[in-house]
Amino acid sequence: MRDHERATPSRTADERVSLTGFLQYQRETLAMKCAGLTPDQLRRRAVHSSGLSLLGLVRHAAEVERSWFQVAWNTEDVPAYWPRKPDGTFADFDVDAADPDEAFTLWRTACARSRAIVESVNSLDTSVRWRDEVFSLRYVLTHMIEEYARHNGHADLLREAIDGVTGE
Repeated sequence: MRDHERATPSRTADERVSLTGFLQYQRETLAMKCAGLTPDQLRRRAVHSSGLSLLGLVRHAAEVERSWFQVAWNTEDVPAYWPRKPDGTFADFDVDAADPDEAFTLWRTACARSRAIVESVNSLDTSVRWRDEVFSLRYVLTHMIEEYARHNGHADLLREAIDGVTGE
């Protein structure tokens, strides 16, 4: 994995460009962690007691993009990519029979939609109400950076367990 596969965020940009740049950097980091792996490797769990896999992380990222930007922010009535299981838990991480091509396509589409939504909002101070809470665009972007950064830490460990590849 090479760092130049990601666009480095500007060190002198304004707040909006910094936040969107770091979010895109985190998205590209997840893609980089998955690059060059087979479907079986993408489905592999590093720890048998955990449901975490790289493919599960991609599916989860697609759902998080959809839920925060399309549903919460834009109030779009779009169904979950992978509906909840009968016990109420999310199916994002159920990857034994999952199609990696489908997951990556949905994730990339969700990311593109998220970017378009963010570009349509004039100010980081613009807020929306969702589930009886108010969120500014600044908060949502910061939360998404945190979400990806946390899961990219998981992706580091998963990738190293799969083939020994390490690196940011």
